[in-house]
Amino acid sequence: MTRHTVLRPDLKERHVNMMAFSACIGFGLFLQSGKVIYIAGPGLAIVAFALAASVMWSVIACLGEMTALFPVPGPLFEFPGRFIDQAVGYATGWITWFAWVVILAAEILAVAQLWKFRFDPAYLESVGYPDKELGWSTEGYSGAVWVFLFLILIGLINLLPVRQYGQIEYIFGVIKIMFISGLITFNVILSAMQKVHHGNHFWTWNKPYGFSSPSMVVHPSHDKTDPGVILKGPQGQFLALWTGVAAGLFSFVGFETIAITAAENKDLEKHETIKLATKKLTIRITVLYLLATFAGGLNVPYDDPNLINIQINSIRAGQNSLYVLAAVRNHLRLWPSIFNGFFIFSATTSGINALYNSSRLLHSLASIPEAWPLCFQNQRRRLERTTSRGVPLASITVSWCFGLIAFLAVEPFPAIVLGRITNNAVVSELICYTVICLSYIQFYHRIKAAAEDHTLENRHAYNRDDKQYPYRTHGQLFRAYYGLLFCILLLLFNNWRAFVPPFSTPDFLASYIGIVAFFALIAAYHVKSDGWNPLKWRRNASMQIYRPPPVVVVPGRRRGHLDYPNPKAPIWEAENLKALVNFIWGWLK
Repeated sequence: MTRHTVLRPDLKERHVNMMAFSACIGFGLFLQSGKVIYIAGPGLAIVAFALAASVMWSVIACLGEMTALFPVPGPLFEFPGRFIDQAVGYATGWITWFAWVVILAAEILAVAQLWKFRFDPAYLESVGYPDKELGWSTEGYSGAVWVFLFLILIGLINLLPVRQYGQIEYIFGVIKIMFISGLITFNVILSAMQKVHHGNHFWTWNKPYGFSSPSMVVHPSHDKTDPGVILKGPQGQFLALWTGVAAGLFSFVGFETIAITAAENKDLEKHETIKLATKKLTIRITVLYLLATFAGGLNVPYDDPNLINIQINSIRAGQNSLYVLAAVRNHLRLWPSIFNGFFIFSATTSGINALYNSSRLLHSLASIPEAWPLCFQNQRRRLERTTSRGVPLASITVSWCFGLIAFLAVEPFPAIVLGRITNNAVVSELICYTVICLSYIQFYHRIKAAAEDHTLENRHAYNRDDKQYPYRTHGQLFRAYYGLLFCILLLLFNNWRAFVPPFSTPDFLASYIGIVAFFALIAAYHVKSDGWNPLKWRRNASMQIYRPPPVVVVPGRRRGHLDYPNPKAPIWEAENLKALVNFIWGWLK
């Protein structure tokens, strides 16, 4: 019997792009945007998302360039292993896999919470809503029902051959883009009506509100007699901005999906999948997040009671969404339920992608015997196997089983615990992003030296200025340092509020135990290879750039660039017009 262990390269550029987009658009945009507006205010929230997007932009370009040149399985840990240290690579692989299985559970938990859609009658009365009640009759159902049903659905979709899976993800991504574009338009229309109700389109930006929140509430509570620790003035605004950046970055987690799909990409050289998918994702995510936050912030003030509820608990229901609140405050029926239904769809599709990412990471780790203890080698071989259609069935099953921790949603307190675990997963992702930026710095200098080495026959393949180099961006080395510094600062101060009295031990552990675990894994690998004496530990980074051979783009017109076949002819000339249409379609699809 043939033992299959290889994934099938059946994904096209449009599949990869929408898979990454779908991973980034879960419940984060629809709930986190309101949370950031509460923390920082409507204007400062846009600044916070822009800064978070700049970090994403820097890291994704680092990862995209390395993966485009060397499309290896498991690039998130393969490149750190090559260019920093093998132990760092293995540790990065394991904490990233853990992050994605927890994100899977978090998305399922969000689905369970979103079914508990009901507004407080007192709130409806305070905003003048025409009905006394607004909610779904499903709120009485146990969260375990929704966890079970949606886990089954997510597992079944991931069992499809990757080509069919990519087609489904493409459809999901298109639906999400259309919905978010409609949501932005919807809020702009509501804002146009605000002059009638409030006398000004920007009433949430003017007094008694403003561009930014006047204070930062560190430990908010429902108790009006104990509002929590309040920081005012420039100090409070700066800390609000920083907290907003950390919250916003959680919403962007998932862009590394582009690199995770490298082993299943089709015709990398011809279609320049990594380059185009990376650029498209950066533009789409940044523009949609900024516009959606801006438009929603025009209709809901930052002191809305339901936004405050988001701050208290990590994962809430649709009645805490900025966009549902905009519809309710404008006395619209039906729309709040439609929005909440789409939020369920969005969280489900992100859960589908989280299982894909975690299973592919686990499958890539399974192909490396050195990444596993000796007692787990038999299990490793089973996880490495794929079906005849290239589906890593065992890796999917194991990763899916960890999604069962979403059953913590059955009780409210464990749901808060899972919120803390989710925060730990985001910290693990930040560690991964930090390591990626550091890997790129080493990679950059290594290929620069190879491009200048006249003894190499294919040195042009490493030349970033060569037309056949698959993907490069201007100022990328500076952006790598920028991303490295920003991610380190976020790691150290992602939850500075835990240190403000009263000290929260659970929040502190959730925010920083991941860093300790990362270095503990590195130490464990060095003990395994070099012994117990730290003085004898040695760095093991191959720095090799020859296997697999570097990708070069086939000669001819580069995709993503507008080159007219007949430059001297007018644009409406047949060949030029065709080139223009293909260029526009290439960036839209």
